[in-house]
Amino acid sequence: MEYPQNARQAEFIAQADSLAGPIAARAAETDRSGTFPFENFAEMRTAGFLGLTVPEEFGGLGANPLEYALAVERIGHACGSTGLAVNMHLSLIGKIAETRIWPEDTLSHVARDIAENGALINSVHSEPDLGSPSRGALPSTTALKTPDGYLVNGHKRWASLAPALDYMIILAKILDDEEPRRGNFLLPAKSPGVSIDPVWDNIAMRGTASDDIILTDVLIPLDSQVRVDGSTVPGDGNGWSAFGGGAVFLGIAQAAFDEAVRFAQTRTPNGMDQPIASLPTIQARIANMQLDLMQARTLLYSTADWWVNNPNERASGAWRLAAAKTAVNRAAIRVTDEALRVSGSAGLAMTSPLQRYFRDVRASIGQPPIEDIALSIIGKAALGVN
Repeated sequence: MEYPQNARQAEFIAQADSLAGPIAARAAETDRSGTFPFENFAEMRTAGFLGLTVPEEFGGLGANPLEYALAVERIGHACGSTGLAVNMHLSLIGKIAETRIWPEDTLSHVARDIAENGALINSVHSEPDLGSPSRGALPSTTALKTPDGYLVNGHKRWASLAPALDYMIILAKILDDEEPRRGNFLLPAKSPGVSIDPVWDNIAMRGTASDDIILTDVLIPLDSQVRVDGSTVPGDGNGWSAFGGGAVFLGIAQAAFDEAVRFAQTRTPNGMDQPIASLPTIQARIANMQLDLMQARTLLYSTADWWVNNPNERASGAWRLAAAKTAVNRAAIRVTDEALRVSGSAGLAMTSPLQRYFRDVRASIGQPPIEDIALSIIGKAALGVN
């Protein structure tokens, strides 16, 4: 199935395409410097793109998961760091708005701030010793209940968009008269006691500013606790991050393919009278990349289409999300590998975007659900076991 399928999808894609050019022009410098792309986000804010997944009732553009994924693929194609960072923001507010798991006044306030002012939000769950928060362990960060509110202390890791955030959802261990338990708290990012330790210096997604957050006696109101799981409508909202994240890595893989094709069409080594595109070995590599992209794109967007149009079947079809995410990640890694084989050593030069694409798609291995959990979900569904 080819996309866009309708005028609404085409409109969202066109908006993303209008932003992608300048973002792509700055991608190499974003990666080289390892700094957050504030200019990219300023342009997305001006265009209203940061409210893409906010429902229209709150002033947003109201894109559904499929429409959103189609658009954010273009941003990922332009710059992986920008695509992944904006996906974290847009998929989170999309999920919260769809599932209605927050009190209406809280949701309305945050959603309108995003739609009207381009405010940014992200979950801040990981910690140095916690491992994957999805495994259910109690965090080291504590939220001590006092008469004046919760007093939060802790150290968070991999807080993407850290210097640009307006809101953070903090996972903490609640300390009160009951047994210690996990809780999530909505926290204004500029609250007293919140500081950023700019330690992010990775080989991939260098511009996401996934820094550490230090929380020191941060006092937040008693009504700041919010839910991040569950739903009041069919399904659990997890399609937003699965489709959006998959689309970002698909976009990076497409960019690698495009660059490999350009290289093959223009590279004529000494001893040849025509470009290397004439070589059967190069043609085979390009064909394999094209097949991987076609299969991954078809699975991702057909699954997103199914998710949007079959809300009552989401609970039993959650394995489809894991399958689409895993297939896209694997394809993206294969495509960037093949692109480097087409270019040879030239693609490893820091002046070539291929080395950046190769590094950035490796970040997919850490995006939830990680592959071992995803394969378990798929296998259990196929075997009919719990």
